Amino acid sequence: MKLAGKAKMLRIHFGEDDKFEDKPLYRAILEKCKELDIAGATVLRGVEGYGASTVIRRSHTFSFSHDAPVMVSVIDTEEKLKPLLPYLDEVVKEGLVAISDVEVIKYVHQRGERSE
Repeated sequence: MKLAGKAKMLRIHFGEDDKFEDKPLYRAILEKCKELDIAGATVLRGVEGYGASTVIRRSHTFSFSHDAPVMVSVIDTEEKLKPLLPYLDEVVKEGLVAISDVEVIKYVHQRGERSE
């Protein structure tokens, strides 16, 4: 079955070394998304990037900085994402949050159907 509609995409950019309460920030955000029953969230580790500090973050071995760029992409309705924003205010100390309107297509299996 295929479902389609409008949604919001939230992208949170920060460094891999960022933490909240002694755990990686990306894990804290992912756990909060699950707690809020948000439709989907994915953590992506970048090869290279920079943000507010203008320090280039690299993930390869011979770099002085091992703080690779990380992006958490979160998708759901605006209503479902609203409770996440105050949490991000609390946990993201340095980073960037971008919010976009998106059109989503969700593929779901109906009970009893099998993919072959």
